[in-house]
Amino acid sequence: MFGYVQIRKPELKVKDYELYHGFYCGLCSQLKEQHGFLGQITLTYDMTFLVLLLTSAYDIPVKNSTSRCMMHPGKKQLHLTNEITEYAADLNMILTYHHLRDDKEDEHSKKAWMAMKLYHGKKKKASMKYQQKDAKIEQALEELSKLEKAGQQDIFALADCFGNLMAVLFQYKDDAFSQYFHDLGFHLGRFIYIMDAYDDLEKDKEKGCFNPLLEKSSSPDYETWIYNILLDEAAQAGAAYQKLPCLDYADILGNILYAGIWNRYDDIQTKKNSENMQEERKG
Repeated sequence: MFGYVQIRKPELKVKDYELYHGFYCGLCSQLKEQHGFLGQITLTYDMTFLVLLLTSAYDIPVKNSTSRCMMHPGKKQLHLTNEITEYAADLNMILTYHHLRDDKEDEHSKKAWMAMKLYHGKKKKASMKYQQKDAKIEQALEELSKLEKAGQQDIFALADCFGNLMAVLFQYKDDAFSQYFHDLGFHLGRFIYIMDAYDDLEKDKEKGCFNPLLEKSSSPDYETWIYNILLDEAAQAGAAYQKLPCLDYADILGNILYAGIWNRYDDIQTKKNSENMQEERKG
């Protein structure tokens, strides 16, 4: 479900892309340092955004370093890290473990069961620092799983669960900005859940899997309806972001929130338009 909070690279300045890539590589190296190779492979764009956001809002100093890695063996890459990178690396372990547990329970996956065993110690280590967040994340995912198993068709009720999970991640401190971070995480989480359901619809139809958009997708106004609810969630996330004192990296953050999160939606529309044109030609 993660992976939608991306940059829109063609619209990003070169210097800003290099900074973004520095935070991305920094999180990758931090995951390896704190949790080894198994931590490193959980790297996501979404958590990179969170590192940038919290670093900017709280004006937290960044440590610069360079090193080579398996992905870039020929040239040293910029790594930008700080206390937020450490925070994101630990939360990634908690999220990964709970995701694997859901896969094991929902799909009876042996692979997920084996992976859970590998990540259990890493999750336990991270949870010792963030017990309350771990409990809230688990609660949100359990409620989401319960609703999905019951065949809940109310996309908003389901999206609320993932919104609550994201809100937990975004609330780094209990301070004057806490509510704004909550609202940003909540609406961005709802956007991600709805976007993921929209993205998976055709695949779920073919496999006969649950998807809360299945019934609505047969309506004539489906495409307009889904666009409007995604637009509303994105607008509310953007409104919360505007209340935060983000000065550094504002161009990157804006690029992600106002353009990058729509990357997959635009790809889907391009594919659908291409298929429609092919059908018209055949007709």
